[in-house]
Amino acid sequence: MRALVTGAGRGIGLAVCRHLAAAGFEVVASARHLADAEAAGTGRAVRLDVTDAGSVAAALEQAGPVDILVNNAGVLLDAGAPPESVPPELVAETLAVNALGALRVSQAVLPGMFDRGWGRIVMVSSGTGAFSHGLFTGAPAYALSKTALNAVTVLLANSARGRGVLVNAVNPGRVRTRMMPEADGDPATAAADIAWAATLPDDGPTGTFFRSREPIDW
Repeated sequence: MRALVTGAGRGIGLAVCRHLAAAGFEVVASARHLADAEAAGTGRAVRLDVTDAGSVAAALEQAGPVDILVNNAGVLLDAGAPPESVPPELVAETLAVNALGALRVSQAVLPGMFDRGWGRIVMVSSGTGAFSHGLFTGAPAYALSKTALNAVTVLLANSARGRGVLVNAVNPGRVRTRMMPEADGDPATAAADIAWAATLPDDGPTGTFFRSREPIDW
């Protein structure tokens, strides 16, 4: 069974690749720069820019049929910018990667999943974009992008319902990565939770937001 992980060169994506590979999956690591993807050390790596439809198509041609997709690629470009003055161009750039990029890659793999009658898609989301948690004003572009990503999760899950494909989102919490070096969360722990969501049984939930493997409110 083949898993594709976006944003796999470091942090959570790298940890997810290694976790799935250790569990026996064929893992294709992808990143905007091929050298970053190769750093995952899974044996298969492709260049994939989630904002570029041509790049996505070329990557999937190299990867082959995808059974599990982990949409992990993301950016945080506006830390500390208040909503009233964050540049709209920065919001658009963030949405292009964090939300539209995940939608683009998902749309590319879903037809094959539907044909085979099985698939798992996991969105790596954030509590910053959950209304239940309170949208985070300290990085409004990032929060908006994760709110949009949560909406993409629900829309795709509803469309895929009954077709063998489960689509869910995971809030890994504050994890120590290059994006958030001061956080105390362990990427390996986050990766285990994401891999769990990526391998749910056929009767598992879909359209659900998880934190530490428990459903949370949107």
